[in-house]
Amino acid sequence: MTAPSTPFDWAHVTPPDLDAFEAMARTAYAALPAEFRRLTGEVIIGVAEFPENEVVEEMGLESPFDLMGLFQGIGLPQGGAIAETGRMPNRIWLYRRPILDWWAENGDSLGHVVTHVLVHEIGHHFGFSDDDMEAIEAAALDEE
Repeated sequence: MTAPSTPFDWAHVTPPDLDAFEAMARTAYAALPAEFRRLTGEVIIGVAEFPENEVVEEMGLESPFDLMGLFQGIGLPQGGAIAETGRMPNRIWLYRRPILDWWAENGDSLGHVVTHVLVHEIGHHFGFSDDDMEAIEAAALDEE
């Protein structure tokens, strides 16, 4: 491997902030297969720096960096398609700092990691197997 002729100026590179990260999540969601997106219905996708302390404690995590995404609500197999009065809508959280941390330590693009976490969490909404989620993720990444 040879060194680049012009070194990259890392002095002004910053990670995407929450707004940019949310835009990445929207782009990743838009790249998912249309039928998959249609079936997600009213699920809300949110972005936060880290999971709430209560989530970290509830899940028995050692660190908030241990969770890149979370599905909160009632999945379709458990009756999540039926709207109940007073029930909060289903929500998917993507956690910026844990995702950035994982991305920095691995070889995938940041867009790939965001798509992976998003598909995995939507898969929980549907009750999909890991194989199902991998097939959907592969289809989404083929469209990039």
